[in-house]
Amino acid sequence: MSALDQATEAVYRYRRPDPWCWEVVVKAVCDRTHTSWDADHAVLQAGAAVATHADLIAGSLGHGSAYSDEPLTLALAGMGDLRALPALQRHADANGFPSSRPHARILAALPAAELLPVVLPVLRQNPEQHSGAALLELLALWGPASAPAVSEVIRYLGTADTYDAMRVLGRIGPPAAATADRLAAYATGRGQGAGGSYPRRAAWAHWRVTGDPALALDVCGAAVRSGTASHGLPFLADLGPLAAVHTTPVRRLMDSLGAWTRIYAAHAYWRITGDPEPAVPVLLAEVDPAWDGDPALPVREAVRILGEIGAPAVSAAPLLRRILAQEERLSRPWRGVRILADQAYVRTLTEALERIAPGTGTAPAPALVPAVRQRGLLVRWSK
Repeated sequence: MSALDQATEAVYRYRRPDPWCWEVVVKAVCDRTHTSWDADHAVLQAGAAVATHADLIAGSLGHGSAYSDEPLTLALAGMGDLRALPALQRHADANGFPSSRPHARILAALPAAELLPVVLPVLRQNPEQHSGAALLELLALWGPASAPAVSEVIRYLGTADTYDAMRVLGRIGPPAAATADRLAAYATGRGQGAGGSYPRRAAWAHWRVTGDPALALDVCGAAVRSGTASHGLPFLADLGPLAAVHTTPVRRLMDSLGAWTRIYAAHAYWRITGDPEPAVPVLLAEVDPAWDGDPALPVREAVRILGEIGAPAVSAAPLLRRILAQEERLSRPWRGVRILADQAYVRTLTEALERIAPGTGTAPAPALVPAVRQRGLLVRWSK
């Protein structure tokens, strides 16, 4: 196994690899003559982990093809470095703007005010012919800062991206008030188009843009009262005490057979009543220290909600600290997004601990990993 292969394996496997490992991988990707798919996608996902190499990455942009530039562009974007913007503009001009949801999560590290001028013309392409899912994901992550894109987002209502468009409009809030009637139509089953009606999402978005909770309480509450679907629970949680009339069915769903339903019911119950006592054990039961990243299990979401509850969830702190101290990354999903998934989990754990027990959310000091034993080879590659 080459030094690059060893270093690449280390950065995929370990949360805190020796800095030499990232140095070898970054230099190989910038050099382009010795890189690999795995190395490219490790750098693409790295974010702040390669911040010390930002100047090398920025200086290597524009010397290869658009394809070879993409990992470097996204690496800069992921650390919030504005030197990614010219390259992103070139990608947009060539109809090659990053177009996957994982890419959106990377791009969200850039300020909306700086990147929106690049994004808006891409959004204006015919939404019937070009999926806007990744860009809509980006706008949703920016939230209210995406308000200048309301006109562009409206064009996606009635397309295959209707659900994502509603999510963006709800995250933007009152600046999207002009969409209230269309959202109400979708919430009541009168919306038209290929995207479907999505009544619960539409009702939630209607509340967010108008401030009137009546439609959301009716539509989302009906779903929860039916006892057959959990899809109204996150929206009732967002409504908080306004949804007090639905407390009883929400409490009942905390005993559901489905793990996702249980944790969303626990969250909604706490948000509605302010009482964490029944919710914390339900959430804590889903936090498995052996979780490998399987997205079918609600482990990360349970951790996030425990952090939102804060100090009343102090019984979770020892387990969360133990998970955060683990050296190995999540082993799932596939390598193209594995570092991103693990970084998101570490961030969720850290933020949860800071809210539950301030001052305890710091990761341990870096530990040496097996690749470092090959330092002789790594030094040669780093020159």
